[in-house]
Amino acid sequence: MKLMHPLFLLVVLFTPALSAQNMHNQKHEEILITNAMIVAGVGTPAEGPYDIHIKKGLIHQLSQSKEDSDSRKAIPHQIDAEGGYVLPGFINMHAHTMYKRSGMDMAQPYQHYLWLASGITTIRDLGSDLEQTLKDKKQSAAHDIIAPRVFVYPGIWGNHTEKDLKDKMSGLLKKDIDGFKFGMMDKQTFHAASKIANKHNMPVANHVGVEDMTTWDNIKAGTTTIEHWYGVPDAALHGVQHFPGDMNYSNELHRFRFAGRLWREAQPEKLTAVLKAMVEAGVAWNPTLDIYEASRDLQRAVTAPWFQDYLHPGLEQFFKPDPDSHGSFFWGWTSEDETYWKNNYQIWFKALRQFADLGGTITTGEDGGYIYQLFGFGYLRELQLQQEAGFHPLEVIKHATVNSAKVLGQGNKLGQIRVGYTADMVIVNGNPLADFNVLLPRNIKPITGDESTGGIVWTIKDGIPYHAPTMLKAVRDMVKESRKENRINYLVDEK
Repeated sequence: MKLMHPLFLLVVLFTPALSAQNMHNQKHEEILITNAMIVAGVGTPAEGPYDIHIKKGLIHQLSQSKEDSDSRKAIPHQIDAEGGYVLPGFINMHAHTMYKRSGMDMAQPYQHYLWLASGITTIRDLGSDLEQTLKDKKQSAAHDIIAPRVFVYPGIWGNHTEKDLKDKMSGLLKKDIDGFKFGMMDKQTFHAASKIANKHNMPVANHVGVEDMTTWDNIKAGTTTIEHWYGVPDAALHGVQHFPGDMNYSNELHRFRFAGRLWREAQPEKLTAVLKAMVEAGVAWNPTLDIYEASRDLQRAVTAPWFQDYLHPGLEQFFKPDPDSHGSFFWGWTSEDETYWKNNYQIWFKALRQFADLGGTITTGEDGGYIYQLFGFGYLRELQLQQEAGFHPLEVIKHATVNSAKVLGQGNKLGQIRVGYTADMVIVNGNPLADFNVLLPRNIKPITGDESTGGIVWTIKDGIPYHAPTMLKAVRDMVKESRKENRINYLVDEK
């Protein structure tokens, strides 16, 4: 049963005239954002301070901030950014909407609030409950629910006969879908499925896995995005990966252990050829760096400070080592495994940087809900990891906005602070270009004991402001109630 929780509104003043209660989830014909340092999203430095005039859900005008301007006098609904930074709304290119974990209901808007409070205004949902995500898509577009914009890519997994594949995809094409996610297919199935998708101009996100196909098949088939990185180093091996004789791919401990040894076996010259061919074919790369980070530093992942307040007990149970839960493979993880994965990341970082230098398109996604990554928080960690890979913060923001919008086919509507574009934006109390940490809620580690998030204060979608502290307070209450209902106490005692 998916119950809608009420919002627990906080009276948190952001300007002398307006409160969160007055502006949160309120649709107005016109809104003015004042005193904003604007990051356009295209890779250029911040500019400002500017006023941003939103009209009918679109960015109507950008003008230099002036206290006595006519627009300030004429528009009653205003949010003062107070010199903070305003970025385009983030796009999560690898999202999974979840409604139950470990037998416990995980009612929305739990995820929706976490995503919006993390600045995510759009998600590309890859293979969740189709009917529910289609419903979410419709309700979000109509603003009947508080949620990011949803692009729906139903998942097709495994091997199929051409007839079964045609029947399955024909049924899906009759629905309001936006693309397909393919996963763990053999070469024959993949090319047959890609042929159908191409015929109907449907984009494809592909999670290859260890199959008889590699990125060369993605290049030939015109795949839209490669998810994670399976298939890329595989296409540059000398023969096949050096698996031990007792390797069992169905055993996820084996699967992830030896994934951490793959990049070191890729031949540099062959890898360069693969990356160049990806660029020439227009195959984008959605790396989801965050989702494997527990493999290189399990202790950091397990003790994430936001778990105490925001981790749903169903997810807490699901994350624990268990061969029956996908991605919960840490029952035999060793320091040697972590060492290999640390090295694996460095080679992966280098390949991503090379791909971008060759002209490739990189996007951002989190794959939250697995392997100790919490919705929204995993996405913000992805930004930090892309910076660690060698990208300037302005490049990372471009990956999260302009590049992702382009791959979704929405480059003329989303991803930029630009006149005529949809008014999707993130208002930050701080400078994320100097420190991505300011995007994280500061009540993770309370200093003053108040409810202020410090970082993201407002997320605006379609011109409608959503107050991050309000949504995060609601999530904390949901988590407390769910723990009480399921008689589960988090590892750290609550005061």
